[in-house]
Amino acid sequence: MTDHDHENDTFTIGGDMTVFRLGFGAMRITGAGIWGWPGDIDGAKKLLARVVELGINLIDTADAYGPEVSEYLIAQALRPYPDNLVIATKGGLTRSGPGTWTPDGRPEHLLRAVENSLRRLERERIDLYQLHAIDDNVPLEDSVGALKDMQDAGKIRHVGVSNFKVEDLVRARRIVNVVTVQNRYNLADRAHQAVLDYCTDNGIGFIPWFPLATGRLTEDGGDIAAIAARHGASPGQIALAWLLATSPVTLPIPGTSSIAHLEDNTRARDIRLSEDDLATLDALA
Repeated sequence: MTDHDHENDTFTIGGDMTVFRLGFGAMRITGAGIWGWPGDIDGAKKLLARVVELGINLIDTADAYGPEVSEYLIAQALRPYPDNLVIATKGGLTRSGPGTWTPDGRPEHLLRAVENSLRRLERERIDLYQLHAIDDNVPLEDSVGALKDMQDAGKIRHVGVSNFKVEDLVRARRIVNVVTVQNRYNLADRAHQAVLDYCTDNGIGFIPWFPLATGRLTEDGGDIAAIAARHGASPGQIALAWLLATSPVTLPIPGTSSIAHLEDNTRARDIRLSEDDLATLDALA
């Protein structure tokens, strides 16, 4: 492997937070339905410790995961935090039960949400705070403006958004410097290609959620299976390697509750897909 192969291993969020491009999504360390505490709390903390041991320094969470549980576990497992660890969290979705997610983009809700995340994470400032979703009942400018206020107050270092279209992003960027966008994107679902292209053109980090979804693409033992076999890898590892290769701004955050699966995902960092592999995978959409 040459040095050239590794030149794109990192991405600098907002011009001053350099992260390795394969992060960790901390949604699945909660109970079923992303609700309540996990059955094995010690196991969840060991998993988080292993994340950091593996050299992953971007952890993505949200106040809605649990709710609150994921943030509490991160603080319990990882404080005192390593200097280079970037913890990204989100606000703007509320929970009334397992599997239910309700937008609340009111400025007063978001201001409170930021304070509560600071308290749970035991931080003075949140590295990356993301608006979790647009609330159709609140002007986008009001929601994003609240995060700008918290940034101006020193409570947030950088602002990101989630589940945004290009036109939403353009509006948000008039108010605040948006440094990341987190949208659903994977080998099987490229509905947000235009957003990724916009982020690539503008040097904005793109955090693809649900990154391991390959849908029916792996069922027939077709192209993905053949590429995986050539690399001695799993289809999931190929899906992650493709996300890393598809743009220099992608920051995949595969989530899991299993250390073995975490280690498996992390090996995707070492897979270097050929031009032919990429052409084949690109054509699967």
